[in-house]
Amino acid sequence: MTDEAGAPVAGGSGAARQLNVVAAVIVERARLLVVSKRAAPDVFYLPGGKPDPGEGSLEALRRELDEELGVQPVEPRLLAEVESLAALERVPLRLTLFEAAIDGRPHPAAELARLQWISGHEAGLRLSPALSDHVIPLLRRTGALRP
Repeated sequence: MTDEAGAPVAGGSGAARQLNVVAAVIVERARLLVVSKRAAPDVFYLPGGKPDPGEGSLEALRRELDEELGVQPVEPRLLAEVESLAALERVPLRLTLFEAAIDGRPHPAAELARLQWISGHEAGLRLSPALSDHVIPLLRRTGALRP
């Protein structure tokens, strides 16, 4: 089993635990960068992942963007913290969002299947609950994506 970011999660016997994930909100020309994982190539997420033990949110963001896309965030700033449901595991998710530019052209690596730049209006594109319920509406309200 993997979490929202594709990291392994041990099976549990009791109540669902919350997943804590950091993610990058990267918007260029009114398009949001989303990624899919090899484990679920038809579901799109924001790039990012779980912090390692003792790792801060920005450190985790830098590491995850390097591992997944071969880029570094430029001037990341805290955008929001949202609570949602992890797309695959259906357990609570706390997502710390950083808005950032990136220092190069992203290429999918590590556990990623592909990347895509979206407007948020694509028909038939399966987005994680955090993206569809929280991130895209937020970006429309702020003007980063077109309504």
